[in-house]
Amino acid sequence: MKRIAVFSFLLALFILLGFFILIRERKTKQHKEEILQKELKTFSSETMGKAKITLITIYDNYKANPELKTGWGFSCLIKIGDENILFDTGADSETLLSNTQKMGIDPKEIDFVFISHLHGDHTGGLSGILKIKPSLKVYKPEDFSSPTQIINGIWTTGPLGTSIKEQSLIIKSKQGLIIVTGCAHPGIVNIIKKAKEMFPNENVYLVLGGFHLFGASDSELKSIINDFKNLGVQKVAPCHCSGDKCRELFKKEYKENFIENGVGKIIEI
Repeated sequence: MKRIAVFSFLLALFILLGFFILIRERKTKQHKEEILQKELKTFSSETMGKAKITLITIYDNYKANPELKTGWGFSCLIKIGDENILFDTGADSETLLSNTQKMGIDPKEIDFVFISHLHGDHTGGLSGILKIKPSLKVYKPEDFSSPTQIINGIWTTGPLGTSIKEQSLIIKSKQGLIIVTGCAHPGIVNIIKKAKEMFPNENVYLVLGGFHLFGASDSELKSIINDFKNLGVQKVAPCHCSGDKCRELFKKEYKENFIENGVGKIIEI
């Protein structure tokens, strides 16, 4: 009986301890979320506002520079201030490193890699980059549970979507928000809405990357373009999985605010 009493006491103690740990973890998570939301609301328009931003598409199936190799996939080097961010890595190291070499980009100068989602056409070139710089920090969707500021003025949307978890990058510029997408599996309009939700007082200057609309009908594309307009998107630079028809219709609607994106394209803001 004494053993049973001791066992019951210990069991109750463990249950009580587990309860207190669970409560503490919930409070810690809630505190972090409150801090995050406070940071989002107080995000100053002056932050990174004066920094020059350069977006260089270094892997894509569309071509802007005839001297570079194409491949099914996407990678974009983002230069902002003193930071060099590699957004996705394309499908293979050979093409990625060939293009960086021809464009005079030194992989050793990359500060961190941002992976939108874990598909091979966005992660395939990572091994080649890591061989050159093994200590390189890599941010994957599972590293975050919600919108997070990675460095000053640069945010991840956090993982969005259901079956395919994907994160997009949001950059604050002097012109407004820049949204960079990998494949937009959660829906390109949903990603833009998420950015607007995060920063309701900021305009969307540019949306660049894969829009995942290569199979969309004309009516679907026109509806999406209308959503872009209603959300105040000023410029678009679709590539990769966006599709020819998507690029054609966006170009027709956006005219001079449509950017012919592809490997070798350099956009300065």
